[in-house]
Amino acid sequence: MLQPRMALTGLRLPFRCLSSAIAPRAYSTARETGTPSAGETPTSAFDPNITFAPPPVREQSGIQVRRYKPRTPGLRHLRRPINDHLWKGRPVHRLTFPKRGQAKGGRNNTGQVTVRHRGGGHKRRIRMVDFARAAPGPHEVERIEHDPGRSAHIALVRSKLTRKLTYILAADGMRAGDVVESYMAGIPEELWKSMGGVVDPGVLAARTAWRGNCLPLHMIPIGTLIFNVGLRPGKGGQLCRSAGTFATVIAKGSDEQARYEENLKKDQEGETEVKRMTQKEKQKRERIASHITIRLQSGEVRLIHKDCCATIGVASNPNYQYRQLGKAGRSRWLNIRPTVRGLAMNAAEHPHGGGRGKSKGNVDPKSPWGMPAKSGYKTRPKWKINKAVVVPRVRNQGKRRRGYS
Repeated sequence: MLQPRMALTGLRLPFRCLSSAIAPRAYSTARETGTPSAGETPTSAFDPNITFAPPPVREQSGIQVRRYKPRTPGLRHLRRPINDHLWKGRPVHRLTFPKRGQAKGGRNNTGQVTVRHRGGGHKRRIRMVDFARAAPGPHEVERIEHDPGRSAHIALVRSKLTRKLTYILAADGMRAGDVVESYMAGIPEELWKSMGGVVDPGVLAARTAWRGNCLPLHMIPIGTLIFNVGLRPGKGGQLCRSAGTFATVIAKGSDEQARYEENLKKDQEGETEVKRMTQKEKQKRERIASHITIRLQSGEVRLIHKDCCATIGVASNPNYQYRQLGKAGRSRWLNIRPTVRGLAMNAAEHPHGGGRGKSKGNVDPKSPWGMPAKSGYKTRPKWKINKAVVVPRVRNQGKRRRGYS
C-alpha cells in the first residue's frame, strides 16, 4: 500500500486535456531537518593483506523522517525514521527462536499480571545477539537488520577465521562491508609486532579504538564515546544498548595511580614532599585504580571495572526518538495495551473511580493500589515525613493586638 504507483506510459485516453503519460503519485515523502547530508562514501571490500584498515568516514546527516500522504487517518500523523540501508529479507533462522509463553502478557508463573499494559502483539522471533563478543579476529559486516525486540539495529557479522555468523549491536554509521574486531581476548600478535613488543598507548588507541570494535575499558582512551558497556568482567554489555545511547570515558584510575607513584618516588629522592595516606585512603585509591569512570547521558557518573567490555561509537538508529506511531493500532501490534485513567474507572477498580460525573471521591491522588502518588510522598527526605512543626511562641502577642508596644 505504501509503495509508489507505477507510471502509465503509452496509454491513450479519449480526453485531449489529459496527457498520455501520467506521472507517478508517491505515497510518502522524505523530509530532512538540520544539516543536509553530503552523501556516504562507498565502502570498500575487506582486503586480507591490509592488517589495520579503519572504517570509512561517513558524514553526519540531519534528522531524516519519512512522512506519508494522509490517505487514511492513520497515515496523517505517521512519522518513521529513514533507514534505507536495512536488510529487507528474513533473519538467519538458526540465530533466532520464537517468543512464546508468559513473556507477552506481562504475567508471572502463577498467571497474575505483574506488568500492566502488556498483551497481544504480532508474532516475533527473538534474535540471539552476542553482547560479550569474546571471539577474536576480524569480522566482516554482512548486513544491517531490524530487530523487533529492541530499538537499535543489529548487524550480521561473519568471522574471517571461523566463517561463523553472529548478531551484534550495530553502531551508528556501520554499513555492510565494514570490518570490526574484538580485543577482549587480548592484543593480537600482529599488533604486538607493529609496536615493537612494547605497549604504546597512542599507537594502541589509533589502531584499535574504531567504530564498532569491542575493547576492554582500560584500552579505550579518555573522551571516547562508547555503548554496550558491561557491568561485570566476563559478562556481556548491559548499559547503553537502546537506540542512540552512549557513555563517555572521563577518567582512568591507572593514570592517577601512576601519578601518585611518581610523586612518591620523588619524595623518596627528596625532590618533593608527598602526604602519606591512611589505610582507608589506600584501599580507596586501589579500588579507583582498578576501575574506569564513565559518564552516562543522564549525567550519572559510574565506576566500571577496567576488564569490562565496551563498544566504540554510538548505538545505531539515533532518529528513533522522532518517530510517531500515527494510530492506536500500531501500539497494539507492538504488544502495548491501552492506558486508562483511574478517574474513568469504577470505584472497585481504582481509588479515583466511581461517582457521578467527573469526581474522584475527594481523596488525595493515589496509585491503583492505594499508595500516595503526589504531594511529595516519594520525593521528600525521610526526616521530613510525619514530623511535627514547632512554632515559636511570641511574647506579648495579646498586647500587640490591643495597640501596646
